[in-house]
Order: sequence, then structure tokens, then C-alpha cells
Amino acid sequence: TYRGRGEIQDTSTPMRLIYSCPRHASQSSEKDEAVRQKALPPFLTSASNLGQLRPSCVIRLVGAVAGRAKMSSADDIATEATDVKCCASCGIAEVDDIKLKKCDDCDLVRYCSDKCQEDHRPNHEVMCRKRAAGLRDEILLRQPESSYLGDCPICCLPLPLDPKKSVSYFCCSKVICNGCNIANVSREYKQKLNIRCPFCRHLYAKSEEENERRRKKRFEANDPFALREVGRKHFDDRDYERAFEYFTKAADLGDVEAQFNLSLMYREGLGVEKDEKMELYYEEEAAISDDPSSRYSLGCHEGENGRYDRAVKHWIIAAKLGDDESIEKLKEMYKCGYVSKEDFASALRGHQAAVDATKSPQRELAGKILSTS
Repeated sequence: TYRGRGEIQDTSTPMRLIYSCPRHASQSSEKDEAVRQKALPPFLTSASNLGQLRPSCVIRLVGAVAGRAKMSSADDIATEATDVKCCASCGIAEVDDIKLKKCDDCDLVRYCSDKCQEDHRPNHEVMCRKRAAGLRDEILLRQPESSYLGDCPICCLPLPLDPKKSVSYFCCSKVICNGCNIANVSREYKQKLNIRCPFCRHLYAKSEEENERRRKKRFEANDPFALREVGRKHFDDRDYERAFEYFTKAADLGDVEAQFNLSLMYREGLGVEKDEKMELYYEEEAAISDDPSSRYSLGCHEGENGRYDRAVKHWIIAAKLGDDESIEKLKEMYKCGYVSKEDFASALRGHQAAVDATKSPQRELAGKILSTS
């Protein structure tokens, strides 16, 4: 509540005023002044002309105990400054005619202008990097519900991780499980119909030339699936520079397999100079997009550097998506004592559940047909 002399008091909780606008506040004692200066955020204690601050710039930081506000770290100060929506550099408050923007990397502080952000960078850089790394780790180490492949658009069951158990159609850039594909072909063959795509119902391509035309059409539409397939074709022809170009375009559009392929090219120096940082970057991007293979590779990288706790986390995530190699790694780590019994049992259950979710009578029948053909 505004008490008429420039002070703000919260009557709902036992908190103490730690700053009031000096234009209106009454003269305080030396002891109160010392407490106030300790509780103020840096952008207010370093302000050259506090007397010019308006009443709307009043700051109240949470956590006053025994008459003194206690801030545990610079992160807390920045968080409180964000909560009250003040510029972290000049201290100006967000009002109708002043809009503040958050720091793009950490979301902890706000700025009223690019100049304020640039001026505050030396004070904020260390905290920003630490917070940004923490945010990325939160995203990187979360457990997804399914892999990047998603569900088959026909039967709506999760697609298997084994690429041999599904087929891609260039007419619509869809991946169909073998069960739905074989069932569609068998039905149309029995009824003497022309074979069509199970999803978009385009006629099945009868030649590689027709497939190439469809691929080109999707490529011109900037389809990441088509861009990745063109890159794969150049890769198979050992034209690594062109492959790198198309994989980069597809990765920029969010294609997970292209991101993983780029990490391999940076690792081996194919079409580009070896770069461990870029290799890890694209592996992490693919892992964030729920690619089990990238998770497995990241786990191996962390294990080689002695960070076994992070390696185990990556392998547990991949195992729960159905990755067999990650389960084998967890077995080894469990024998060495790096994985607890509870975590290992949870990974086994998650792996089995992920594998069972991809099974169906149609897919089992398709597997038998393809194995005998």
C-alpha cells in the first residue's frame, strides 16, 4: 500500500521495506541505510542518480528475515529483478510506454534497450552462461515419451527403430510400417487393383525415374525429408561436400537424421574439417529431438571423458525408447556399480514396454513374409 511518504509496505506478509524512492522517502537512520544498500540489486547501488527514479521504480526483494533481506546468490537477485520487471542495467521499470525484453539466453533479466544490454553484459555474462547451460541440460536430459520417428500414420502404433521394419514413400514423405505396407499391397493385389501409397493414395512408382521426379518435387518444396535423401544419395556416391550441404539444409529445417549424419561427418572429417564442438552440438540437437542413436553416442562420449553419471543418464533415456545398444551398456555399468538396482530395473521395464508397443499381428506377419521372400 502507498502510505503517502514514498514507502511501500506489504501488509499480507511480514516483510520489510528495503528501498523506497528517495524523492519521497523520509530520512532513514544509518543502520537502515546500510541494510538497504546491502539488499539492493547491483543496478540500483551503482546508479549515478537515484534521486531521479520514479515511485514506480520501487523495488521490494522477498526474503527479509529479522529486519534484513537475504539474497542467496546473484541468480536470486536477477530473478527478483525479472519478477518486478525492471531493467537490469538502468533500473527503469516496465510501464505503459516502456517495454522490456528478456535476455535471449537465460531468461533471467530484462533490458529496456540494446545499449543497456550491452552495458550490462560484463556483469551478467558469467551468470548467463551458467544459467543457459543449466537450461540446456534440463532439455537435454528429459525423458521423451517416444522416439523422433513417432507413430505409423496408418495403424497409429509407434514405428520400430530398425529401419528395415518400415518403408518410406517419396510421394508424401511418409514412413509406413511394414505391417501396414504389406497389408495394403496384399489387399490391392487380391482385388487386382493398382498399388497405391497407403497414406496419400498416389500410384506406386513403377521406375526409379518416376521416384526421382517425385523426390525432385518434394525437394523443390524444401521438404527436409527430401533434402536429407538427396544428401544421402551424394554421401553414398562419396560426394561428401554436396552431402554435407544438403544435410545442413535438412538439419536447419529440423530433420533429426540429418543432424545425426552431420555429427558423424564432423567426427570423421567428411566434406568438412573435423570439429568436436560441432559434432557434439549436432548430436545434442538430435538427442533433444528424441533420437536414441544420438543418445547412445553422447553416452559413449561422456563415458570416455569419465562423466559416468551423465553417460548413464543418456543410456537410460535411450533404453527407455527401445535402444538395444544402450541396454547392453547399462548392463556393463550395472556390473561395475555405476547404475543402481532401481534405475537398471526401471530401464529394463521401459525398454521392454517400448519394444512391445511397436509389435502387432500385422507387423509379425509382415516380418515372416519378408524373411521368406
